[in-house]
Amino acid sequence: MEKRTVLVTGAASGIGLACVRMLMESGANVVAFDIQGELMAEELSANDDLVLHTGDVSDPVACADVVTEALERFAVLDALIHWGAAHSSARWDELDAEECNQVMAVNVTGSFLIAQAAARPMVERGHGAIVLTTSTSVLQGVIGGVGQGGPAYVASKGAVIALTRSLARALGPHGVRVNAVSPGITETPMIDAYSDEHREAMLQRFPLGRFAAPEEIANAGLYLISEAASFMTGEVMHVNGGSNFG
Repeated sequence: MEKRTVLVTGAASGIGLACVRMLMESGANVVAFDIQGELMAEELSANDDLVLHTGDVSDPVACADVVTEALERFAVLDALIHWGAAHSSARWDELDAEECNQVMAVNVTGSFLIAQAAARPMVERGHGAIVLTTSTSVLQGVIGGVGQGGPAYVASKGAVIALTRSLARALGPHGVRVNAVSPGITETPMIDAYSDEHREAMLQRFPLGRFAAPEEIANAGLYLISEAASFMTGEVMHVNGGSNFG
């Protein structure tokens, strides 16, 4: 069986790092992409099957460059799993234009740019899979503060759902599937700002009584790029421990 080549963003920590490690264990070729190059190099060691590429998904040149490197190294690009994101906990009366624009640049424009760059060789080949990341915060309409997403973050992740559906319709005729994962609260550095009291309060919303492990969310992305999901496109997979109805 031919080895898959997968581009993973947000690869320096959390869900993205877990995803890279799981792909490596499965025998895939992986291109790990993150703006935090030093941290990524501390966690991962480049080898014949793993490329580490430092860059910003909101930069179209960086997105084109990482796809070019993937093709030069492995000849094909089978899938993109885009976990990279910018977080903002600012409430409506704290959020300024600069922070709002930065979050949108990474989470919305960045999602489009990396998907656009990855889609080009997939369309030429007539086959591929793209996974973007939204958030359960869109369902819940969280308001920010204490480390949870505020209006800029929630709005940006809502836009990713619309982007997923638009790209799925545009790329489907070319054999490229586009789906999204919507994680609930996950044990990653993004929730380090939670106080013990806030953590306990949030746990009450989860019927399973815990937050997700990064690997549990990464598994959803791996499923969506697999042939087991070959008839899925334009969908949002919610992996949130039941918290959307809590």
